[in-house]
Amino acid sequence: MTDFPTGLLFEEAMAIVAEVAAAHRLDSETLSLGRSHGRILARDVDAGLPLPPFDNSAMDGYAFRHADLSGELTPLRIVGEQFAGLAGDWRLGPGECVRITTGAPLPAGADTVAIKENVRLDGDAALIPACPLGHHVRYAGEDVREGERLLQAGQVLTPARVSLAASLGLSSLEVRRRPTAAVFTSGDELVEPGMPLRPGQIYDSNRELLMGLLRADGLEPTAWPRLPDDPRQVEIALRDAACAFDLVFTCGAVSAGEKDHIPAVLGEFGRIHLWKVRMRPGMPLLFASMDQARMLGLPGNPVSVLATYLTFGRALVDGLQGRSEPRPTLRARLVGGIDKTHPRREFVRARLRSDDAGVLWVDPNPATGSHRLRAAAESEALMMVPEGPQQLGEGAVMEVWPYALG
Repeated sequence: MTDFPTGLLFEEAMAIVAEVAAAHRLDSETLSLGRSHGRILARDVDAGLPLPPFDNSAMDGYAFRHADLSGELTPLRIVGEQFAGLAGDWRLGPGECVRITTGAPLPAGADTVAIKENVRLDGDAALIPACPLGHHVRYAGEDVREGERLLQAGQVLTPARVSLAASLGLSSLEVRRRPTAAVFTSGDELVEPGMPLRPGQIYDSNRELLMGLLRADGLEPTAWPRLPDDPRQVEIALRDAACAFDLVFTCGAVSAGEKDHIPAVLGEFGRIHLWKVRMRPGMPLLFASMDQARMLGLPGNPVSVLATYLTFGRALVDGLQGRSEPRPTLRARLVGGIDKTHPRREFVRARLRSDDAGVLWVDPNPATGSHRLRAAAESEALMMVPEGPQQLGEGAVMEVWPYALG
């Protein structure tokens, strides 16, 4: 277990995760528009028609030929109506206009629209006020030109992007398959919530934490039974899961203790890509492959699970799906000061608030232990403090990783 990188800088480890994920990109599937929301697009989408597809009215009013206007008010004879829907097969002549509704196609010959509220009627004539050529007209192709590339592979299909596809007449999209995921927690000390505790035991909080994080990112994870502190049972369970899932997440048993059997199992039956990252919390992170699965061994303390999933777990999930858009991070000004003496990159639990001037502030929680789950529950983001000793004062601009954002 020495032929893999260990003790990496954060960015070095992220680069390895991205490289491995890209080499094992998941295949694609075609889904109806209704099922494609939130998925990663697998194939570029080009416009098969212009948008709008025809010149149309932007308002309810009267369509006419701008060349017919003269003076402040011009009487034009009303010769018909054009509603949104099928276009009438007729052409405006000199001195004529038609009633028109929003979205209705402009009759042939018409090039300008006066809104209904600005027009007075006089018998069968409309008194049209002076207005510029093309007033209240939406021109064909002014939003999208035919053949223009609108959506690119790797983009997240937001509701607006799915709506854009619908406006082109598409009924389905080719998207990347979402990875299947198995979740293990480990340790003889863990007890299922609801069961009585014996001395030395604690309730398993990591399963709900990790399952919830994966569900929030659109996956449908499967919770496996807890891994005991027995190397043979750890081997059997992980090898079984590696044959059936794209992703296998474990919590705990990845450090160098006597009961930390996962590194040895993955070293013997899989391929370890990296072990231990210079970050806090989460240093014992283990990333490996076995059979068809990418395996991410997270540390056992709950705050370490949160930090390593939001950083490396999400990067792996996104990379397997070919997501080209990075998860958004925020910039916020620091409340109070920080005096960091250790060399590792640190992720601090924090809350966000915006002041009356529109400035975003990040307020770190004073709790520092990776076992202190309450601080994570009272926070909504991780504030990143760079590598190396840092002395940061009030108002310093910090990078922030929200628990849930994009």
